Amino acid sequence: MASIPTLPGIESRRVSTPRLTIHALFSGPADGVPVLFVHGNASSSTFWEETMLALPEGFRAVAPDLRGYGDTDDVLVDATRGVGDWVDDLLALKAELGIGRYHAVGHSLGGSVLWGLLAADGANIDSATLVAPGSPYGFGGTRGENGIPNFPDFAGSGGGSVNPDFASRMGAGDRSSDEDNAPRNVMNTYYWKPPFRSEREEELLSGLLSEKVGPQKYPGDFTASENWPGVAPGVHGPANAIAPKYVGNTVERLLALQGKPRILWVRGKDDQIVSDMSLFDFGTLGKLGAVPGWPGDDVFPPQPMVSQTRYVLNLYEGEGGEYEELAMAGVGHTPYLERPEEFMAALTALLTR
Repeated sequence: MASIPTLPGIESRRVSTPRLTIHALFSGPADGVPVLFVHGNASSSTFWEETMLALPEGFRAVAPDLRGYGDTDDVLVDATRGVGDWVDDLLALKAELGIGRYHAVGHSLGGSVLWGLLAADGANIDSATLVAPGSPYGFGGTRGENGIPNFPDFAGSGGGSVNPDFASRMGAGDRSSDEDNAPRNVMNTYYWKPPFRSEREEELLSGLLSEKVGPQKYPGDFTASENWPGVAPGVHGPANAIAPKYVGNTVERLLALQGKPRILWVRGKDDQIVSDMSLFDFGTLGKLGAVPGWPGDDVFPPQPMVSQTRYVLNLYEGEGGEYEELAMAGVGHTPYLERPEEFMAALTALLTR
């Protein structure tokens, strides 16, 4: 059973696979068309419950907790595989549940996972909805639309890019609102655009705090670098897994897919986490004077995360794929909670097309 109370109509189960036992939430008819929901970082399957229940008739929602999160087995993420551990876990879950073809929805880090899932299993995906996804070139440390690394060691990305006080408070289960780095305040400041507050704030905060924290867990380790800002990716944990160092040839595999799934890309225009001036990116923080020693735009510009995603999706379209971009005004990092009716209208249109 889920450690976080669920909404009526949501079923909680643990599913044993050859890789690990995965906790997942389910809704809809058992024989419905499967829709796989992949949550973001500092989050869990709990964040998807309202969206799951709003699916049109005849669809079956499956929302797992990724390894390192929620009530799934506490198993380490091998960051050197990029998002590979998560992709293989999802494929194992899919096999255990007897899922053939399916739709996939991923948010934030879950969108990063979806890039990898599309590359690995695109032949079985009918559509993919990317909600505020991380850049297909990884999070942090790259420049230009085509994701060129700022430094050969990918300095400025990985575990060393996470605020250590925030991670420490997560690990301590801090539910206060006394400091800027308190998880509750980070959630209500950056996950959505204030003054939005969720009616399920306590459950969502529990989902945030469910991530496993530690030197080999979140945020992961880091290595010292001679390049600004002095840290480069390590080999453990979620923040390193989405670093550009370990992305590999995901973009090339995505473009080479035969029978490319339709893609819906949804983002908030006021997103502060994934944007062309992300407040979670060293390039932006250096430019704003929040991190000293910034070497300038010529060396370490803010990562153009949105522009990189659009660049890759335009290449995808040029190779025979199809995508739609939905940019919501007045919305932050979590459009499906901030503007659920508009989000569900777009998702339903895609699913029932």
